[in-house]
Amino acid sequence: MTVLVTGAAGFIGFHVATALLKRGERVIGVDNLNDYYDVALKQARLDGLARHDSFAFHRIDIADQAAMEGLAGTYPDITRVVHLAAQAGVRYSLTHPQAYIHANLEGHFAVLETCRRLDRLEHLVYASSSTVYSGITRLPFSIEERVDRPISLYAATKISGELMSYCYSHLYGLPMTGLRFFTAYGPWGRPDLSAYIFTRQILAGEPIQVFNHGDMKRDFTYIDDAVAGAVAALDRPPAARDGAAPHRLYNLGNHRSEPLMRFIQVIEKAVGRKAKIKLEPMQPGDAKETFADITASRRDLGFNPTTNIDEGIPKFVAWFRDYHGV
Repeated sequence: MTVLVTGAAGFIGFHVATALLKRGERVIGVDNLNDYYDVALKQARLDGLARHDSFAFHRIDIADQAAMEGLAGTYPDITRVVHLAAQAGVRYSLTHPQAYIHANLEGHFAVLETCRRLDRLEHLVYASSSTVYSGITRLPFSIEERVDRPISLYAATKISGELMSYCYSHLYGLPMTGLRFFTAYGPWGRPDLSAYIFTRQILAGEPIQVFNHGDMKRDFTYIDDAVAGAVAALDRPPAARDGAAPHRLYNLGNHRSEPLMRFIQVIEKAVGRKAKIKLEPMQPGDAKETFADITASRRDLGFNPTTNIDEGIPKFVAWFRDYHGV
């Protein structure tokens, strides 16, 4: 089987591609290697993937329709697609909105158009985000909840991606699954995420910014659990039922909402130093709390997250020290 993985140089994309390669899949990776964060980290991930003979990489911007269709022509045997390329980050969307329109709307559209031209396509799995729930206060967040009041442009583009996907699934009968990831962390993580930021700053003796004066909670999902859910979803293409399109949505979270201050304490313990904390007000677009209802994911995907932050954070810190030579 040949699987196309977009965003292969990204955090989740790298780990998903690695999992697929280890079980004997042929993986075609796509990424534009933009400079949203350190390109050297992205290249290091790609170097790891390149050790597998069944991996091929193409540097392509997913919003480049012609390039994506050319890729599909080169690999007509692609049967499954894991679309993880996107512009992430709530705060960055406040200052660089065009990046989100380009990657998350134009890019998602180009991927959908490419997929409907793949004659052997069996399933498209794509990344959504827990931020789609950002205007909702009922916890835990259920996939049955209406998500039509986003409080950040990032969230709005992710909701739009879900709607576009449903439309294409309905029009062309394409099996699709959207995965709402909840704050993934772990080795090879993104430098713009809290685990990475806090670890780096604590080790450097720099103060860390703690928003909403620390009164926040997050459903932190260890990367191995998130990948297990993504691969399980890939193996289970949905069927049309009751007149609805073959399209499903699932939450991939740890089903545990951790206080931010406890999260910091766990990092402090793993690092072996106390943090210098600078309390700040809530940032525009941020959610106070996230908490995934994974009932449907457990039922349909066999999803069973097993790693809490007390286990996951030390693994991340160990990787951070090794990668940065700290």
